[in-house]
Parts: sequence; C-alpha cells; structure tokens
Amino acid sequence: MRVSLPIMVGFVPFALVLGAQARMHQFSLLDVPLMTGLNFGGGSEFAAVGLWTSPPHMLLIVGVTFLVNSRHILMGATLAPYLRRIPSKIMLPSLFFMCDETWALSLTDARKTGFSLPYYMGISSGLYGSWIVFTFFGALLGPILGDVTRYGFDMAFPAVFFVLLRGMWKGVGSMLPWLASLSVAVAAYLVLPKGWYVPLGALAGITVSWMQART
Repeated sequence: MRVSLPIMVGFVPFALVLGAQARMHQFSLLDVPLMTGLNFGGGSEFAAVGLWTSPPHMLLIVGVTFLVNSRHILMGATLAPYLRRIPSKIMLPSLFFMCDETWALSLTDARKTGFSLPYYMGISSGLYGSWIVFTFFGALLGPILGDVTRYGFDMAFPAVFFVLLRGMWKGVGSMLPWLASLSVAVAAYLVLPKGWYVPLGALAGITVSWMQART
C-alpha cells in the first residue's frame, strides 16, 4: 500500500471527474460507487458515462466497455508465467482487482523477485478503495463544482500513465513497440468509432514485440 500511495493520490482528480460527469448524466449517488466497484476499469467507465443517454443504449455501452477492457486480456497474458504456482481458486478472484496500475507495479516487481500475491493485493486494496471513495465524492460534489475538467483535473489520467511508463522503461530498444502502439492508437482514435484505439494500439505493440523476439 505504501508503494501505491503516490498513485492513490493521482487517482483523486480523475475519480472526482468521473463521479461529477456521472452525476451530470443523471447517475444517482448509489449508481456511481456501484459502477466503479463492480467494474473497476477507469477507461471503460469514462466511456460508458460519455455514452450514457436516457434511455441508455445498453448494447453500445457493453460493446465499447468490452473493447476498452479488452486490454486486460493482454495484461493477464503477460502476468500468466508468474502465476503458475498460485492455485486458480485464489488467483482468479484476485485478478478482479487488476487495473493498469496494479498490473504495471506487480509486473515490475515480479520481474525482479517473482510474483508476490500479498504485494499485489496490498497495492490493489488501496487503489480499489480509493477509486470507489473518490468517485463517490465526485458524484457528491459534482452538482456543486459543475464541470470539474475546467480545473485541469482530467490531466491526472494521462499523467499517471506517463509515470508508469517511466517505471517500465528498459532503454532505447524498447521504444519501437511503444511507438507502434502509439501510432496505431492515434490513427484508430482519429478514424474509427470510440474504443477501438485501445485493443488495436495494444495489438500493434504486441505484434512488434513478437517480431523483435523472433529476430
């Protein structure tokens, strides 16, 4: 939990943004912690709130949420070699708490000392709890604060990811997959429907990494 504390602080601004935006789309105070607690995927929750109408187009929301969360398939695959000694009945429920930040920190630690379930759950519990709490506060304060993005809070989302990328930096040799992923994601974001840039960018990076590993 101590390791995850800086990220927990970084969660606060965009958790408040999500909660406030959800209230602007007619979510109740109970709806917001239910959504963030049952889904626990910030990107897909922002997408769902952005697509929310009255009545909501549920198939569209489910489809976009699946696309955005599909990155967890690749994230889980990278962790799989480190999880073989942990019983499935323990590991599978624990993976519910995996988000981008827990994955990045746990993978970095696993590469150094092997995968530690207590370390993973210590990170996850802090991030999961803070996400639910501060999205609720965002929903509570949203009607008072109005559009909180005008305070620049939404910049916290990409800022956290830049910090995570810095921690996973291995040198110039690792740039090519990152650049391929970035280029494909930007192109898909500009020309394709919402959500496609996430799996396509991830697949581009994985493909380049695989090609590098074969040479």
